[in-house]
Amino acid sequence: QVQLVESGGGLVQTGGSLRLSCVASGRTFSDYVMGWFRQAPGKEREFVAAISWSGSYTYYADSVKGRFTISRDNAKNTVFLQMNSLKPEDTAVYYCATESSPSYTKVDGSRNFRWTSWGQGTQVIVSS
Repeated sequence: QVQLVESGGGLVQTGGSLRLSCVASGRTFSDYVMGWFRQAPGKEREFVAAISWSGSYTYYADSVKGRFTISRDNAKNTVFLQMNSLKPEDTAVYYCATESSPSYTKVDGSRNFRWTSWGQGTQVIVSS
């Protein structure tokens, strides 16, 4: 059973930056696609970004493309989300997620993701 623990959230002004981290344990981290989601108050959880097992492929929601960067360090079992040019509409609880099966394919809009494990989330608040 994989465990995911996010950190790095906080309060930041519009235009600022934050870097989220998610540490995974309980299985071989480098075999799995990793992703980030977010959920704003009163809204459904939405996809933010995904990264392939090696880090060679990434995929982003249109709302964050060009501002957010997902990356991973397989030696440290950690996936990151660098968030720049933050906007008030980025305010949400951010969740790390992963799939139940290993995958060595690229990630893009055509891929059918199967997110099965989630972290507890970390709060991001962007003030205007």
